[in-house]
This record gives sequence, C-alpha cells and structure tokens, in this order.
Amino acid sequence: MEQNQLDRETFSCSICLDLLKDPVTIPCGHSYCMNCIRSFWDEKEEKKSYHCPQCRQAFTPRPVLKKSTMLANLLEELKKTGLQAAPADHCYAGPEDVACDFCTGRKLKAIKSCLVCLASYCEKHLQPHYDVAPFKKHKLVEPSKNLQENICSRHDEVMKMFCRTDQKCICYLCSVDEHKGHDTVSAAAERTERQRELEVRREEIQQRIQDREKDVKLLQQEVEAINHSADKTVEDSEKIFTELIRLIQKRSSDVKQQIRSQQETEVSRVKELQEKLEQEITELKRKDAELKQLSNTEDHNQFLHNYPSLSALSESTHSSSINIRPLRYFEDVTAAVSELRDKLQDILRDTWTNISLTLTEVEVLLSEPEPKSRAGFLKYSCEITLDPNTANTWLLLSEENRKVTMMGQHQSYSRHPDRFTDCPQVLSRESLTGRCYWEVERRGRVSVAVAYKNISRAGSGNECGFGCNDKSWALLFEKNGNSFWYNNTKTRISGPGSSRVGVYLDHRAGLLSFYSISETMTLLHRVQTTFTQPLHAGVGFGDGVFNSLIGDSAEFCKPK
Repeated sequence: MEQNQLDRETFSCSICLDLLKDPVTIPCGHSYCMNCIRSFWDEKEEKKSYHCPQCRQAFTPRPVLKKSTMLANLLEELKKTGLQAAPADHCYAGPEDVACDFCTGRKLKAIKSCLVCLASYCEKHLQPHYDVAPFKKHKLVEPSKNLQENICSRHDEVMKMFCRTDQKCICYLCSVDEHKGHDTVSAAAERTERQRELEVRREEIQQRIQDREKDVKLLQQEVEAINHSADKTVEDSEKIFTELIRLIQKRSSDVKQQIRSQQETEVSRVKELQEKLEQEITELKRKDAELKQLSNTEDHNQFLHNYPSLSALSESTHSSSINIRPLRYFEDVTAAVSELRDKLQDILRDTWTNISLTLTEVEVLLSEPEPKSRAGFLKYSCEITLDPNTANTWLLLSEENRKVTMMGQHQSYSRHPDRFTDCPQVLSRESLTGRCYWEVERRGRVSVAVAYKNISRAGSGNECGFGCNDKSWALLFEKNGNSFWYNNTKTRISGPGSSRVGVYLDHRAGLLSFYSISETMTLLHRVQTTFTQPLHAGVGFGDGVFNSLIGDSAEFCKPK
C-alpha cells in the first residue's frame, strides 16, 4: 500500500494532482499532462513567459510538446499492477472536514473516528480496524472533531465513567479522587439509562407531532369550511339585498303609479269643474248682454214685458268655497315616504350592529386563552370615557369624563332619554366587543359593571339597576364584603378589596373576569356566558343611606 502511495505521488501531474494523461516531459525534466501544461502556458502567452510550474525554470521560445511514449507505456504497466489514480480533489480534507490523523502531506477526509484510539481515519488507514483482530473490538463512530473532549484534562485518561452527583463524564482516576463517594456509573450504563429516557421523549414528541398534524388537518378543514360558509353567505346576502332593493323599487314604482293615477283623477275632476265654470261664465256674459240690451230699451211696455224672463238667473255650478281651501296636494305623501326612510335607516343601523356583532362572533377551533399576567392583560387595554347623557343627576363627571363622583346635590344636566332617572349610575360612550381590558380606581361603595345599551333608564326598579336584571353584570364593593350580581342574584365574593379593579372581557368567548390589582393580580370572580349584544362599561353606587355615599368615586385609568 505504501508503495502504491509512492507510485501515485511519483506519476501524478502537479497541476491537476491526478495520474499523468498523455504525459510530456519539458526541457527541465519535469513531466505533466499535455493538456495541463498547454493550458498553463496559454495563460502566459501575452507575456511570452514560459516556465516550469515546479522549478520555475524559464524557456524561450515556448517548448514544443511531444508525448513521452516511454512514460506513457510505463504508466500503463503500473496500472495493471494496481496503481490507482490519485484521490479526487473533493476527497481531501477541507477546513470544515475531519482530517485523517495518519495521512502525511495533504490529508484525506476521515470516514470514521475511533473512540478507543481517539483518532480519525481515512478509508485506507481505517482498514486495520476491519482486518486486525484487536482493532475489531474498537468503537467506530462518524468522523468527529471532538474526540479530545473524551480525554480527562486532569489525568489524561479516557473518560469512561459518569458522575450522577455532578452530572459530568469522568475518568476512572477521578472516581477514586475528587469524585470519591459520589454516585458514579459507567458511561455506557448512564447512556443506556438516558437512551431509555430519550426514547420516551421521542415517543412524546412523535405523539405531539401526530396531535399537531391532526390539529393542522382540522384547521385546514376549518379554513375550507370558513371559506365555503363565507362564499355562500356573500352569495345569499347579495340575493337578499337584491330582493330588498327590488322590493323598495317596486314600492317606489307603486307610489309613483298611485300618485300619477291620483294626479290624473284630480286633474280630470278639476278640469271638468273648470269647463262647467267656463260654460257658466259664457252663459252669464250672454245674460248680461241681454240685460244690457233690455236696459237700453226705450219702450216701457216692452221693458216690463221682457224683464221677468231675462232677470231670472240659473243656479251657480259651484260655490265660492273653492277659493278658501288651503292648497295642499301630495305633500303628505312626501312626509310619509320621509318617515318610512327614517324608520328604514333606524332599522338598518340597528340591524347592521347585530350583523357586525354576529360577524365578530365567527369562531375557529382554537381560541386564545385568558392572559396570565398583568402585562398580558394590558395588551388588550382600552380607554374608557363616560357618557354624560347617561349620568344620573346626582353624579359629577370630571377628568375628561373618566371620573365619576357621588354628589350631595343635583347636577345641571339637560333632559335626555338615555339618562338614568333614579339609579345613581352611568355608562361608557364606547361599546365593547372582542377582547378588552380596563382598570377602575374606586373609593367607597362602588359597583363596577358592564351592561347592554338597551338596559332600562327610567325608574329605580330592578330593570334599571346594575346586576338586578339579565342585561347587566356587576361587582359591588361594600364595607361588609364584596358581592357579584346578575339577574338580581347575589354571589358572595372572597378576596382582597383592593382600590383598583381590573376587568377583562372576551366578548366572543362569553368571558368576563374581575381582578383585584395590587402588587399582583387576584381573580375575584369570573363569568362564562353568551353575550348577545355589544356591552358598555358602567359604574354605580351602592345601596344604603344616601349621605354615606356622598364623595364616593370611581375613575377609569388611562392604559399604560
């Protein structure tokens, strides 16, 4: 084998590093492949500089290249005896490769590393591990650059032990020295144990992969279902709106037709009367002419004879009351159509709100869980301002309508249908859907609530009070304990009565949570239900002696 290696080096071209092909020998005595040296000198053609790539001897003029017949024949004979071509360039070890520790000169890539020898071998130098009996027992692995990590830096011994106490590989001398008394086992035993754990982990991972693949498949089905449902709904909605438009157009046509029909009838009636009046005018003018002629008659007997017949007048065709009727024709129809338009706008606005809410409630299989930290909640924070038109007159709004205070006298608010007439309560301007979070800084007996917009406003009955009906949910803070109210049902709440309260709403998921905020967040109460309308944040003031509530307040904090 060593002789073959020597032969390869002797009969290789120093340009291509392969066995000589069509060998030529230049004047200095070095030999090359004919194409290699020709290409090398072609690059020097401009400078007319021709030299040997190995010894650098220059030649002028350019030597004529002729195939070395004797060298070619010798190469053919040597190939028959087992001489192989030099390794291809990609077989040599590069900077990122593991090199054979036994190659001299330019090293070949290692194909295996031995954990016993702590060395790496190319194919040729590995052969003894397959042929020599003692080497066959050695542990061969994929080429590794980290073999020296298996050597104990302290004792320069192979680390075949594992210290479970310190969780590190050690050599035998370490086990009787600094690791004496520790829980030590052979590295192979520890590997077996860890291998079992690894297999369990792999099974868990593979099971999780299967679960996630199922989830992905379900989500893909969900995407397809969403797309199909959306496409069908768009198609159906367009048909319905087209029908609505056609119905409105038909009603418009009907109104127009009725107006024109009535117009024709009334105009015909008026013209008929007009013709009769014009005939009466003609008859009256004729009668006036006859009377004028009679007036000019000089014969008294003739005058008296004709007067009785000429002075008689026929009944008038119509009374003069026609002139005093107010001129009002189809204006009432316009008013009725305008009223219809206003009602349709109100219906469309309210219906659109329900449609929009329904759209936001489209759910997929996986929903986001409730946040676990205050920082997580603050991602959903929203700015709440109070609506002065809803505030009871005992309440004063301040701090840009973010704070409400119970007062001892009425405030000068204008009359408004949205105002709570008797309950000391107020609602937010903003309607709340999706995921929302806000915090309220309270003082005294305050009710932190959410409610539908259509909660009753007039009176002091259960239909108005926060938590006393099925349109509102309220957490009431009192001196003798806190309680949650819904539909007039009271639930006692245990937990700290912090002055700051956090409220988290996931409208689509039907989740409403109240938290006490101090250095940490403590859940006070959670509601799981179905919300059918947008919600509004609200604040109310507890029952009891009126004077004891004066000065109690609540302020919606700005998101931070």
